[in-house]
Amino acid sequence: MNQVNLNQLNNDLKKTCPEKDQYYFGHGKLLLTGEYFVLDGALSLALPTKIGQSLSVKYAQSFSPTLSWKSYDVSGNIWFDSQFEFWHFKCIDENPSDEALFLQKILLQARKQNPHFLRDAVDVKVETRLGFPLAWGLGSSSSLIYNIAQWAYISPFELLFKTHGGSGYDIACAQSDGPIAYKKISSGPNWSPIYFNPSFKNNLYFVYLGKKQNSRDAIKDYAKKKPFENSLISKITELTQEFLNAQTLKQFQAAMTVHENVISDNLGLKKVKETLFSDFPGAIKSLGAWGGDFVLVAAENDFEFVRSYFGAKGLDTVYRYSDLISDPLETESKESVKMGFSNHLLH
Repeated sequence: MNQVNLNQLNNDLKKTCPEKDQYYFGHGKLLLTGEYFVLDGALSLALPTKIGQSLSVKYAQSFSPTLSWKSYDVSGNIWFDSQFEFWHFKCIDENPSDEALFLQKILLQARKQNPHFLRDAVDVKVETRLGFPLAWGLGSSSSLIYNIAQWAYISPFELLFKTHGGSGYDIACAQSDGPIAYKKISSGPNWSPIYFNPSFKNNLYFVYLGKKQNSRDAIKDYAKKKPFENSLISKITELTQEFLNAQTLKQFQAAMTVHENVISDNLGLKKVKETLFSDFPGAIKSLGAWGGDFVLVAAENDFEFVRSYFGAKGLDTVYRYSDLISDPLETESKESVKMGFSNHLLH
């Protein structure tokens, strides 16, 4: 994997970014523990990624104000381009896409939470830029919702719950510079930064399976299998604590294996290692919605071995923990990814 100098990448990107009046950034996310059960109050360990999504806004005087929206993918290509009028955020495209209708829903809810949002007689040009491929499932929707909430001066959690749905851990990740412990309680989101810097961090890897999962569909399937005993939620919470307290790689691997067994036994889902990687010499754990997106790999083997093993199976997106996960102590790297574009993670 050829590494690109982050500072040089940042300087080059700044030259191509438009002049802007406002700028926002939200981190991507990975849910290390808890999976579906975070929806029902299980304590979960969540990791903000270094890469994320930016949103920039530019205003201009106008007698007929419109909202122009362009979204760029990680390669700098426009993947979404739409225009809206201001009074009801009606899309003025001839055939509005599903993405345009979803964005309209978010904007209408933002206006409901803040009646003064976008009421001035000005043209508004918005550009969003993703630092990861859309297919990766790292939070293109949640980082967008977080950025819009910051722009509109409203609660990002309320905006999420009333538009996209979910537990809210991804919104907490969007605004965090390092690992967090997250728990959804009756009164709302409960989360805090935590110190998670295991001595065996260099033995942890993330592998993309190439099958983006629809989180909303996964949540619906999970809801059909409820209710679950409180003891099960407590068990997931205990396992999260075991992840945090693990002193050795073997202890961490053991917690991963137990976690996989608990999820599989209670939701009837197949374990990824048994079905795809039974000969791998280490532990493998599904993340988020099972069946796609990323998996966590913990192995004594070095990076070249891990990359070679998964590469032989057609899976070329393999990263070290430190390549992908945001570290609040890495101030230099943090500044470089705030542009929402970080090609150093792409092959």
